[in-house]
Amino acid sequence: MVAESAKIASQGGAGRQSLRHVAVIMDGNGRWATERGWPRLVGHRRGAERVKQIVRACPDMGVNWLTVYAFSTENWKRSTEEVLGLMKIFRRYIEREADGLSTEGVRMRFIGDRGRLDRKLQDLMRGIEARTAGNTRLNLTVAINYGGRDELLRASTRLAEKIASGQFGDRQPTEADLSDFLDTAGHPDPDLVIRTSGETRTSNFLPWQAAYAEYEFTPTLWPDFTPERLAEILDRFGLRDRRFGGV
Repeated sequence: MVAESAKIASQGGAGRQSLRHVAVIMDGNGRWATERGWPRLVGHRRGAERVKQIVRACPDMGVNWLTVYAFSTENWKRSTEEVLGLMKIFRRYIEREADGLSTEGVRMRFIGDRGRLDRKLQDLMRGIEARTAGNTRLNLTVAINYGGRDELLRASTRLAEKIASGQFGDRQPTEADLSDFLDTAGHPDPDLVIRTSGETRTSNFLPWQAAYAEYEFTPTLWPDFTPERLAEILDRFGLRDRRFGGV
């Protein structure tokens, strides 16, 4: 019943926009573990398990695109132990979930600057992207070493190079031209951005793409963020009237 009601709400009513793409800032893993007297990495491992549950629930809720913020460009400031532990969790997730994602029709992609990631992780990322490229039931995008400002800088640099080379002729570049150079080229913009853990910051996540997204900030820590909690948020989203600057 919960999943069905969320699907109905996400499709929207008269005068309301349907929901296609949900993006999530998965915050609170470390805090969840610390509150229980456990190492922070325990929380990150629980968070990875929660991702699996949410991924499986999304298609039945009418969500076709899911983008999750796994590791930001600022997260390198954390302790070496935590960063190395996170990279191990990312590798393990890809290795263990490859078969399941393929079977369940999930296409997995990554955004962010891969250059700083270790070679094995980069190879695994490319491998699962290729393996799941034909899947259409759910588009799962994972942001690793991602920062919105970094993405915009890389995209604008590439756009400037194209302009300087004369490829635009006398035509002025458009917003669509810049979007074509973003990591998310070809992805629909998110309709809804959710941040867990009670923080009310966007933390450099999809600043261009989420310009007209609806936001939901929930106090629930990510390891406790169940599919039922997602369904409640989708129900509320279905009651919003998105005018995109109109009346």
